Amino acid sequence: MLVALVPEADGAGRWQKLHDDGTPAGPAMAASSLASAVASLERAHRPRWVWADTAEVYPALLAADVRVDRCWDLHLTETLLLGAEGRHREPKELPAAVARELKLPAPADLGPRKHHVELTLFEPEAVRLPGDTDELAALSLVYRAQQRNPGLGLLIAAESASALVAAEMTFHGLPWREDVHNRILEEVLGPRPAPGTRPKLLQDLVDRIQEAFGGREINPDAPASIVRAFARAGIEVPSARRWVLKNVDHPAVEPLLDYKERARLWVAHGWTWLDAWVRDGRFRPDYVVGGVVSGRWASRGGAALQIPRLMRQAVIADDGWCLVAADASQLEPRILAALSGDQRLIEVCTDDDLYSALADDSFKGERPRAKIAMLSAMYGGTSGEAGPLLAVLRKRFPVAVGYVEAAAQAGEQGRMVRTRLGRTSPTPSAAWQELTGGADDSGEVSSSSRQAARNWGRFTRNFVVQGSAADWTAALLGVLRTKLPAEAHLVFFQHDEVLVHCPLADADAVIEAIAVAGREATRLLFGETAVRFPMNAVPVKCYADAK
Repeated sequence: MLVALVPEADGAGRWQKLHDDGTPAGPAMAASSLASAVASLERAHRPRWVWADTAEVYPALLAADVRVDRCWDLHLTETLLLGAEGRHREPKELPAAVARELKLPAPADLGPRKHHVELTLFEPEAVRLPGDTDELAALSLVYRAQQRNPGLGLLIAAESASALVAAEMTFHGLPWREDVHNRILEEVLGPRPAPGTRPKLLQDLVDRIQEAFGGREINPDAPASIVRAFARAGIEVPSARRWVLKNVDHPAVEPLLDYKERARLWVAHGWTWLDAWVRDGRFRPDYVVGGVVSGRWASRGGAALQIPRLMRQAVIADDGWCLVAADASQLEPRILAALSGDQRLIEVCTDDDLYSALADDSFKGERPRAKIAMLSAMYGGTSGEAGPLLAVLRKRFPVAVGYVEAAAQAGEQGRMVRTRLGRTSPTPSAAWQELTGGADDSGEVSSSSRQAARNWGRFTRNFVVQGSAADWTAALLGVLRTKLPAEAHLVFFQHDEVLVHCPLADADAVIEAIAVAGREATRLLFGETAVRFPMNAVPVKCYADAK
């Protein structure tokens, strides 16, 4: 059963049943409490909800204690369909989709209507649709148009389920102890400073840096100031990057490196971050499903996908609860094995530690060299030790290496490549096409042209693997949210890692649900494959203890 849904002001809204092809199956219905109407229909029919954008609709339903089973997110679907047609740069929001169906100029996307959705009321902003189309009718119109590529059905379902997961994670929030966070900041930075001033321990380091440079004023936050200071001391450095400074023999280096590490914490996760993002013991970031072209998630503010290991000490389960942390061990190499069908690499992937197995097979037991070789194959590295190691890998696993090299060749030629479920890489820009379009007047291909082609080839080489890994994790999330015990909640997701907050009594059931979801995601993408995708789940009180 399909139901189109449009929220309106003051918690009201309209809904309409649709046939499987998206045509109306009954009259439009008005509801003074849309949440109550959705809850009733969910209990009776568990429909697939058709709406413009999960991020705009679902948070208010969750705030009303209404959870839905399935949805069809028109915005995410339009993104995938346009990408499959090589139209990545066209606008994707509902007004643009309607305009295309009415043969009208598509308006530009406006972006998120709100960065922080008020979780107590439906407060949708008015959407003016081309041709003054009614929004409920627009949902039916666009849904029908989006049936044009049935081959993307699984990807659309997984992406839409991911949108539900993202909204639910924001709603439940990641448990975050403000007192622990403050303690860490005071240990690393000193007491909270007055606005516009540095924390004491940072200022002490600045004083040491300036003393090492003869008392001259220096701004350690400005790379140019650091480079000039070393030049005055008779030391030429190309930049103020950490790896450059580590090779410099000067008394300012040690406090400079210490300052950089501590200042990074202050800027990214200091007191200002804590004030802005943690409320009532929860960190609630805005996740962006498919925010990276490969299909990986992004976040809108809060640096949600870059929680430093030190700050994970503040992620502590509630009393009587635990955090079940799980990650897909060495996901991308396993994805490559399953994608390529390389039987020798598939045999390596039967081991929990793929890199150790690969080392035993091809690199005389040297795990670091095996890892460099595999990463070089997937990311196109050839400098230093990578080139010879990749040559070994190419000889031992020609099918797997040939798979990514074919993707690289397609990129160098400006062609799209696809992930396992059909997500497509964007086409290069017009400037790239012009630069790589052919030989110059002398008949020679310029070095800049060759470099641009190689760079895009490296992108597409990794896209097929990283994007297929994103497909796998989208399927994992879609399955996992339906398998968890009632009181357990997904509260964090990062590339190949999930974190579930649950009562202690449910820990074993959550671990089993994660294992089942991993197996089901593998089956959905690859059918019956011998490649193992182990999900190593462990219950912990604190996130920092998970690894």
